[in-house]
Amino acid sequence: MAAESGARRPHTGRRRNPAVRQAVLDAAADLLASADGPAISVDAIARRAGVSKHTIYRWWPSKGAVLLEAMVEQARREAAVPDTGVLSADLEGFLTVTFAAVERNGPLLRTAMAESLRDDDAAEGLRAFAAARRAELHGLLERGRSRGELPEDADLGLMVDQMYGLLWYRLLIGHAPLNAETAARLARSLPGGRPAE
Repeated sequence: MAAESGARRPHTGRRRNPAVRQAVLDAAADLLASADGPAISVDAIARRAGVSKHTIYRWWPSKGAVLLEAMVEQARREAAVPDTGVLSADLEGFLTVTFAAVERNGPLLRTAMAESLRDDDAAEGLRAFAAARRAELHGLLERGRSRGELPEDADLGLMVDQMYGLLWYRLLIGHAPLNAETAARLARSLPGGRPAE
């Protein structure tokens, strides 16, 4: 029970079987997409994946760590970074696929955020996930700046914060949608987001 509430468990160091790892992550993502995330247990993930609870704890230190890794897998599959050679198109494309993935995986992301508040492993995973996504978006903006589509003194970190700030605010508060129209409007509102006339 302590492990479910965020207590850290040691790893045995054994190498993960890739098929079993994927089954566990798919099970976690499926359960989160169809249920109330915080109510999901390691037992439920294990049953859905067809593995023992011991197998999960051998490779992940907590439920939160499993959920975060499932989230990272979903993001890699669903929200790739475009490189069209035009910043406005790249921004809109990136935000469109990112917002669509968030709309599909809202319960997973909200649960990951909740887990990160009570589980150190989940918090570390969420920070790593956010840092990786921020670096991808920062790289997209840096490419635009190197092509002269943004001023040399543009604050790329602040631009990244604006984009992800809107995403997390709307995801957590739920007052407005994260859809293709929102992605296009946000992209156009940023420096370099509107094609030169």
